[in-house]
Amino acid sequence: MNQPPNPAAYPQAALPGCWWHPNRPTGLSCARCGRPACPDCLREAAVGFQCTDCVHTGRQEQRRQHRQYQEVTPGTRTIAGARLGSTSVVVPVLIAVNVLVYLITVMQAKSLTNNGAAEVSKAGVLWTQATLGGGEWWRVFTSGFLHDGPLHILANMFSLWMVGRTLELVFGKIRFLALYFVSMLGGSTAVLLFDDIEKPTLGASGALFGLIGAYAVIVVKQRLNPTWLLITLALNAYITFGVAHISILAHVGGLVVGALVTVAILYAPERNQARWQAAGIAIVVLALIGLLVYRDTQIATMTCHFVRIDGEQHYGCLLVS
Repeated sequence: MNQPPNPAAYPQAALPGCWWHPNRPTGLSCARCGRPACPDCLREAAVGFQCTDCVHTGRQEQRRQHRQYQEVTPGTRTIAGARLGSTSVVVPVLIAVNVLVYLITVMQAKSLTNNGAAEVSKAGVLWTQATLGGGEWWRVFTSGFLHDGPLHILANMFSLWMVGRTLELVFGKIRFLALYFVSMLGGSTAVLLFDDIEKPTLGASGALFGLIGAYAVIVVKQRLNPTWLLITLALNAYITFGVAHISILAHVGGLVVGALVTVAILYAPERNQARWQAAGIAIVVLALIGLLVYRDTQIATMTCHFVRIDGEQHYGCLLVS
């Protein structure tokens, strides 16, 4: 802001100079700040005329007050700090991607039930030797979009549809995506840390159990009726421990990490809430990456590639000599 004109430069009886144009005597002044102003520096306002500085400042204050009003007005934001929405977008997209990947594996394998023989599946399943030993880190996430047979994908996509839509509206698109993929990372980390290094794992169950963990935290924080949660946990516990070839570690890892991410989101301070939430999620992600890096030091370096045996494509890893 310019300095005011030098009062000594004008006779006492003369009109004051404009604040912005000292060489222009004026009898007008700003109705807000009272500074003398020439007609070129005044703008019509709700009450009288205001100078250009006050008009600009008033607009900034209105925008700031509008943002603050939106943030504190009851009902405009969810418990996670997201804007209220009425339609789920992310969940249908995730389901569409999973189904598309499944159809690609079916076409490659030429089988609905034996689609695990597809090259896409072999190159994307979670397999410790290839993921850590071979440096194929993409498997941590690609495995979450691969499914073994129609029943596997139907069960997982039905669960995602039933649980995911409500949680997406609660968390908002960005937070929900963070919850989903960090939970997927948690399930994959548990498998890579503790499971058989030669056992392949695939499916969206790690991410789905992360959603169940999120729902559990919401029930506790909001003191909701836990009946639906208990039924869901009981059903999934039966599937986890009672059905063969189910990765218990992926389920448990996703459940725990999903709960931790939700705690970081729901219990973040209201002031700078988004930053605190991002920091909490980042801490969880860094911890998981640290565990994976530690586990990587325990796995021998390997070279992995496709080989054709008896006319069929197989994927294998060999120790680097």
